[in-house]
Amino acid sequence: MRILLVEDHIELSRWLAKAMRDAHLTVECAHNGADADSLLLTQDYALVILDLTLPRMDGLEVLKRMRGRGNRTPVLILTARGGLADRVSGLNMGADDYLAKPFELEELEARIKALLRRSQNNEALTLTCGALSFDTISRTFSYGGELLALTPREHAVLEALMVRNGHTVPKEKLFQQVFSLENNASMDAIEIYIHRLRKKLEQGGPGRVGITTLRGLGYLLQVVP
Repeated sequence: MRILLVEDHIELSRWLAKAMRDAHLTVECAHNGADADSLLLTQDYALVILDLTLPRMDGLEVLKRMRGRGNRTPVLILTARGGLADRVSGLNMGADDYLAKPFELEELEARIKALLRRSQNNEALTLTCGALSFDTISRTFSYGGELLALTPREHAVLEALMVRNGHTVPKEKLFQQVFSLENNASMDAIEIYIHRLRKKLEQGGPGRVGITTLRGLGYLLQVVP
């Protein structure tokens, strides 16, 4: 699940992005309203975390344009503008939640999880491929009944493959899902994480899962015969 974090305070943006990546979420950052609006025109996200006081375009204008285009992606407003009038304006304009700064990270994470659950109609959904399963609510992988230990990047790669189980995922699409636009990673980095995941998936028993490379097409997650 990709989250768009729109925050003009660079240090706060970096801190929040790291915290969310540690929670196995893929985060892209925009530091002004105009860039956020452009990203929302071309990219799909599971959630938008939106500051209001932004350069080049106010956060409420970003939200107004977003809803005007019919984009119903959940929006959590995270701002120092915590007055009643601002809260009412944001919620009336289509925001799904509102959290004023300063805030506790634990509360933000709880609100993020609640919005993601709500967007999935409050239904716990477990994806499976052989002995591999992914709980979309707790965002944990299990393999052969045991919790699978993954780094944040490994988790992001495996999740991108899992949600498209049975379909080939192009390398470019996988790269886009895993690395935010602010990263200077090479496309070849995907191969490193694929290699690491293959090593971890080799340890499975019945229902063992593998990642197949289809030259010129991408990667396919499938049960090993």
